[in-house]
Amino acid sequence: MELKIEIDPKSGFCYGVVRAINQAESYIASHGSLYSLGDIVHNGSEIERLSDKGLETIDKSTLESIKNRPVLFRAHGEPPESYKIAKDNNLQIIDCTCPVVLKLQQRVKDAYANLKSDNGQILIYGKPGHAEVNGLIGQVGGDAIIIRNSDDLDGIDYSRPINIFSQTTKEPAEYTKICKMIQERITKAGGPIERFKAFNTICNQVSSRHPHLKEFSKRHNVIIFVSGSESSNGKVLFEHCKSVNERSHKIEKGSEIKIEWFKDGDSVGICGATSTPGWLLNDVAKHIEELSHGQ
Repeated sequence: MELKIEIDPKSGFCYGVVRAINQAESYIASHGSLYSLGDIVHNGSEIERLSDKGLETIDKSTLESIKNRPVLFRAHGEPPESYKIAKDNNLQIIDCTCPVVLKLQQRVKDAYANLKSDNGQILIYGKPGHAEVNGLIGQVGGDAIIIRNSDDLDGIDYSRPINIFSQTTKEPAEYTKICKMIQERITKAGGPIERFKAFNTICNQVSSRHPHLKEFSKRHNVIIFVSGSESSNGKVLFEHCKSVNERSHKIEKGSEIKIEWFKDGDSVGICGATSTPGWLLNDVAKHIEELSHGQ
């Protein structure tokens, strides 16, 4: 079977993830091992690679029990509580919070301070329980409403001032829709529409991949999208591929690929999420080549 295979040059780790992994590998190279508070990236294959090198993922309860050790804070960001625990336990923080997330945390904190005297509300458009969202609501002591989708809009008091921010990896078009629906509800309720502010806090590096992946998917007969099952960004980007190419398949690793997905002469596009390592995209391409030559 003859296949033409192309790896999307814009797929793979975003800047924040690259920075975190580079710092982790650099520290491990000098010291042998390192703790990471939570998975450094939502990709099982990359976690396994880094674990073999000496990176150990820990949770909040372990953070509370260890002392006098270095701990990496990943790109997703952490709430103030994590920094307090680290200080109390004399832990050396290797802070890899993405600069985009760090700026967003400060904006949420500042907006909350400005709205507090007016009984305003902070809304976060994002996934409940996601590490970045936990870090954001931690900036305001949990006094924020998380909006997953339009079903959550009934929990908002439209008679009060509202500021809304988005998790940096969310779908821009969906965020725009949510903001428009909130505006309409404020107007209908006779609320202070002039006090409504919607901040564009989706990462440009992430959002620019959305239209790019649609065009990339249109160019190929088959799309193989590589992403970890826990990647929020991966779920969003795969839907963009699927929306323009029905022969799109989402996998975590090459062994999941099925030869019946392909036909002789197909053009195959390989792409992935901001949490997908480049080496894994290359491995998937190699796996497809081996499968096709076996036919």
